[in-house]
Amino acid sequence: MAVIIKTKKQIEGIRKSCQLASQTLDYITPFVKEGISTEKINQLIHQFIIKHRAQPAPLNYKGFPKSVCTSLNDVVCHGIPSPKQILKSGDILNIDVTTILNGYYGDTSRMFIIGRVSKETKLLVRRTQKAMTMAIEKLAPGEYLNDCVGKTIESYVKKFGYSPVRDLCGHGVGIEFHEDPSVFFYDIKQKDILLKPGMVLTVEPMINASPSWQVTTDANDGWTIRTADGALSAQWEHTILITPKGHEILT
Repeated sequence: MAVIIKTKKQIEGIRKSCQLASQTLDYITPFVKEGISTEKINQLIHQFIIKHRAQPAPLNYKGFPKSVCTSLNDVVCHGIPSPKQILKSGDILNIDVTTILNGYYGDTSRMFIIGRVSKETKLLVRRTQKAMTMAIEKLAPGEYLNDCVGKTIESYVKKFGYSPVRDLCGHGVGIEFHEDPSVFFYDIKQKDILLKPGMVLTVEPMINASPSWQVTTDANDGWTIRTADGALSAQWEHTILITPKGHEILT
């Protein structure tokens, strides 16, 4: 496993791309409400990123057809925007944005609650965000990645009868879309990667609202990943820099 330690110049480039990715989510937030299609969200985000002289990383990545991932309700990740997919009250939606600015990548996602949702649904979204925050707070040089992220997230979400997805993971990022190391959301029961200053990685727990972590991939589009049992799933994501004294949230 070849984990890239970023230079000061690379870190500054990644930081700027991460700021744009975060600004993209800020920009789209007022539009994410009942009646809008996920394709319209895709179009707005595409135009915003291009206007800022950057590129949307998902577009044509290994054949992915859109500029952003929109994952609705039981979709865990990699949801493809569609004009037929109209947001309605009671939905939850993850919007996952990755920008390429001057060759550097910034990756972040947020959950959106549409209209009125049940208390249980709202708690899933909030607890998933808290799981991400708890893991990020532990990141520091000299710590092991699994101790900070996988172990922290799984021990927290299991208390609520949830399960972290095992078939997907976070990743290093910055110079490429996906780099080493893999950042798992569950306890892999071993000391894995020793964190060092200059590492840049994503913390992006995908949490299913049931004890089952199993997922399925849509046979028609080859991208959309859903919970196998139809349970709701939530995800939040930040890109993190490991600093000499701790960490910095770049997004």
